[in-house]
Amino acid sequence: MCTSLLLVYSSLGSQKERPPQQQQQQQQQATASSAQPVESSPQPRRTAPAGHPQLDGYLGVADHKPLKMHCTDCALVTSSGHLLHSQQGPQIDRTECVIRMNDAPTRGYGLDVGNRTSLRVIAHSSIQRILRNRHDLLNVSQGTVFIFWGPSSYMRRDGKGQVYNNLQLLSQVLPRLKAFMITRHKMLQFDELFKQETGKDRKISNTWLSTGWFTMTIALELCDRIDVYGMVPPDFCRDPKHPSVPYHYYEPSGPDECTMYLSHERGRKGSHHRFITEKRVFKNWARTFNIRFFQPDWKPEPPAVNHAEEKPVF
Repeated sequence: MCTSLLLVYSSLGSQKERPPQQQQQQQQQATASSAQPVESSPQPRRTAPAGHPQLDGYLGVADHKPLKMHCTDCALVTSSGHLLHSQQGPQIDRTECVIRMNDAPTRGYGLDVGNRTSLRVIAHSSIQRILRNRHDLLNVSQGTVFIFWGPSSYMRRDGKGQVYNNLQLLSQVLPRLKAFMITRHKMLQFDELFKQETGKDRKISNTWLSTGWFTMTIALELCDRIDVYGMVPPDFCRDPKHPSVPYHYYEPSGPDECTMYLSHERGRKGSHHRFITEKRVFKNWARTFNIRFFQPDWKPEPPAVNHAEEKPVF
């Protein structure tokens, strides 16, 4: 399934890793020319390009120019209650680029989630909360980049796009704000990627992609290495002994995380996020891309090998 991720973004001209088959060939060549052993399960990395590459599909709200950004190392900080009392903040802040989601705050939680923010990915449904907390979240002095996503009807630029209109006003009030929006074409690419990776059509299955889906996929375009903080493995909530934590670390009295995940995953009427399905995809991607998971710490097991179906390599 990871191959579909490579195909989707190679079609957009993004700087993605080479396919695993090609990487293996390169590693074999490197082994032949040196005495150094090659790891059996290498983690692909990109070579940092000169300057910042252009990322297609993300347009500046004020000037409609494409986003140009690249990071060698990224910390993708979720909003999970697993981060409470983790004391991961200093490690997160030492990372080159720190990525956050929606209106997750840092003030008062710095010891656990860090204080720096390089990129914040924001859903259309969170914009009002962002505006209410703009003094804390829209901190332009840090040079934070903001990427807003929403249904195409909300992002229309003909005066009828509610979210786009709000972003235009925001850019006028805060001219230094680095605000970008995801284009309609790019949104369709996100939908197609979900279908290719899960076999499910997002619209037919009454699914809304989560901000976590957008954030992880954007991070794969942006970063050479991704350290994810606070994301549980896909089978975590099936364990009857799993610890109970709040869905958001900044809402300690809010809903339980696993209760939220399971209710959305099982929902059939109305639109839901498929949090667990998305995590299965992330787990699969981590077998190919340079993704690590912390708090809780886990890594995907290697794929099972059916020796009866193995073919000889000539």
